[in-house]
Amino acid sequence: MKFFIDTANLDQIKEAQDLGVLDGVTTNPSLMAKEGIAGDENVIAHYLKICEIVDGDVSAEVISTDFDGMVREGEKLAALHPQITVKVPMTKDGIKAIKYFSNKGIKTNCTLVFSPGQALLAAKAGATYVSPFIGRLDDVSFDGMELIDQIVHIYQTYGFATQVLAASVRHPVHIIKCAEAGADVVTCPLSAITALLNHPLTDIGLKKFLEDHAKAAAKQTA
Repeated sequence: MKFFIDTANLDQIKEAQDLGVLDGVTTNPSLMAKEGIAGDENVIAHYLKICEIVDGDVSAEVISTDFDGMVREGEKLAALHPQITVKVPMTKDGIKAIKYFSNKGIKTNCTLVFSPGQALLAAKAGATYVSPFIGRLDDVSFDGMELIDQIVHIYQTYGFATQVLAASVRHPVHIIKCAEAGADVVTCPLSAITALLNHPLTDIGLKKFLEDHAKAAAKQTA
């Protein structure tokens, strides 16, 4: 399973990259705004900075909601760097745009997916990735992980090449559940990834090892 980090913060991306487990980055207009990145030129420059840090795909989202606008923006984004994946919303025009990009060999990420039917349409249109938002479903009392199970099952049944990119991942339990369900990718905050490092028994065991080593060294020098 691939690990993507869901942020536009360069320091966090570098930290995840240095950890040695990062496979890509996803961003969206909200994440760009959070970092104070505004204006077309600044946003484009920021995408290029991200591509310099990571080796994998970098999702860059279109702002337009109509087909022509999506195509215009998407082609411009895709031309920036080979790692750019054009992020397109799950709408009627979005599906049309994904099919257009697919025919042109441009990688796409269909975002804001909340049902297996939407995921099926994205795969039929040739999306590279489909992004079901599990955390947001949990927020409204639906089981986000059930959606991952459904999409994985459908894609495996029909041999779709589209990768399931679990999005809106909030915590390490989400990550483990996605791995168990067979998601191809999870995208999440750095905090969710680093939380996988933690277990109290690891801390206790390491403390014990170091104490015993110190005692043995003290005896040897006594």
